[in-house]
Amino acid sequence: MTSRGTAHRPRLRRRVVAGLAASTVLAVGAVGFALDARTASAGGAQAAVVAVGAPRAGGVPAPAPAAAAAQVPAGSSPSAPAPRSASASRSEPASSRARGPWVGTWATAVAVPQAGPPAQGFTDTTLRQRMHVSVGGQVVRLRLTNVHGTRPLVVTATLARPSTRAGAAAGDVDPGTLVPVTFAGSRQVAVPVGAELASDPVALAVPDGGDLLVSLHVPGPTGPATYHGAAHTTGFVADGDQTSAVSVAAFPRRTTSFWFLDGLDVRSRVGGSVVFLGDSITDGSGSTTDADHRWPDLLADRARSLPTPQRFGVLNAGIGGNRVLRDAAGPGQGPKALDRLNRDVLTQTGVRTVVLLEGINDIQQDPSEHDPRAIIDGYRQVLERSHARGLRVVVGTLAPFEGWPRWTPEREQVRVAVNAWIRTSGEPDAVLDLDAVLRDPDRPTRLRAGYDSGDHLHPSDAGYAAMAASVDLRLLRNPGR
Repeated sequence: MTSRGTAHRPRLRRRVVAGLAASTVLAVGAVGFALDARTASAGGAQAAVVAVGAPRAGGVPAPAPAAAAAQVPAGSSPSAPAPRSASASRSEPASSRARGPWVGTWATAVAVPQAGPPAQGFTDTTLRQRMHVSVGGQVVRLRLTNVHGTRPLVVTATLARPSTRAGAAAGDVDPGTLVPVTFAGSRQVAVPVGAELASDPVALAVPDGGDLLVSLHVPGPTGPATYHGAAHTTGFVADGDQTSAVSVAAFPRRTTSFWFLDGLDVRSRVGGSVVFLGDSITDGSGSTTDADHRWPDLLADRARSLPTPQRFGVLNAGIGGNRVLRDAAGPGQGPKALDRLNRDVLTQTGVRTVVLLEGINDIQQDPSEHDPRAIIDGYRQVLERSHARGLRVVVGTLAPFEGWPRWTPEREQVRVAVNAWIRTSGEPDAVLDLDAVLRDPDRPTRLRAGYDSGDHLHPSDAGYAAMAASVDLRLLRNPGR
């Protein structure tokens, strides 16, 4: 693994949300009024929503705190906008802010709903979903998304730690930790079309590497549902409002997708967050469901041994089937990486470093990219845009895939050429040679048998563990931030 300096890169200027090109939503129950990046001076409880692509708050980009704009009585008109408060939250006590800045501890990347349940959406449904955090803390905030919705998303939410009692089932909550999530002091919020929203701070302790269960009730009909197709974790679905249900027995159906979730932030003094931008290999395809054996999860486990200032939140922005240069053709595979870079990487809470491991689908999917220079040019765009935000960019080499149905000798040559540029160009700030980790030494066009999930493209749990173990954690730190 190699590293290059970032000494003369431009640094992202720290700034408050008031100066950003964001949207403000004035939420009254299920009603939302959209304004520009200023607040309406109505003097009530406040809620802010960041439009897609706008920098997020928290010292470095993040979704705006849900207590940053004014509430307007239903049927009234907003008054002239006034400057937004520089505080992280109108109601957040200083003791909470003293725990450190907001840092992303869990995230997912979402896709456009095209068919089936995502296109149909939900009516009077509760979705209970598990978030496996990387960095723990005493205060969290939930981030919701409606970026691909066609109507305002009305939501009521709770958070809780999973039950640890003997005989507890997956999805049971610890009733002593069950807390409502509020948005500008309100239990119900309307997330506007095309927007992401951060909750008020929630006083709920979560350990490093722990889990939180979020229960979302959507009265609906929601219309098309913003989602992440392959969660590799089990969620629970019920009719009606079951957000306060302790037992998972109230949830008769299951889901393996994430719905309406953007991420989770925590107050922490760790050294920012690292975003993993990738495809199904970053997303964890081939790993054991509910085991949290995606390679970013396993790397987060390793990072917990570091001193607090050297640790980092781990944010997974992998989408199965995703490509660098083209929008993926299959449902749930997401817009191309270059189009989602701003939302999924550059504006994540506390982001300091991005790890790019993507491009194999550009090579193996139809229509296939036959010119390695095109993929390299896509990488250069990620480098340029990330460096302009002061971020460190670490690029991983592409693993072999002979045996996968779409492998050909011609596509193999494209992979080899792309990897040669990654290793030798000197343009990335650091290189993770994951190809060298995963390939069969006797047949380097194939995955090592012990690291192959069986489809010859995706690693197994052992393969993901080898990827995580191979990373020099110092390469992920951004000393310039």
